[in-house]
Amino acid sequence: MLGAGIILLNKKNQVLLLLRDNKADIPFPNMWDIPGGRVEHNESPEFTVRREMFEELGIVDLGDIDLFKIYSSEDLVDYIFWKRIDLNPAAIELKEGQRIEYFDLSRIRSTKLAFEYNIVLEEFYLMLAENE
Repeated sequence: MLGAGIILLNKKNQVLLLLRDNKADIPFPNMWDIPGGRVEHNESPEFTVRREMFEELGIVDLGDIDLFKIYSSEDLVDYIFWKRIDLNPAAIELKEGQRIEYFDLSRIRSTKLAFEYNIVLEEFYLMLAENE
């Protein structure tokens, strides 16, 4: 499977996470996740992120986004992008998921995320620290 997600980082270095729906037929129900989804036929991973941001959060134009890293496992190749953007979670009308919130690194570390994104976000924060 091919996936694509995005780390949306505000000026306080907090990451916007989405609480997945609590449905038994989806992977990782009722768990926090970064926004994103499955790459569909004939889509690029970047297009997927942009489509998912519209479908999940109603964001029409993300502007420029950067590729952070590509993660590969037995059954998934996951393209992780990132963007520094200040969004107001209260102003976003969710189309998927239960709610969205900003998490700082300590809260991320105390929360088990979907798709093992704790590892991804630890590496992301390490990259941020190295580049600041």
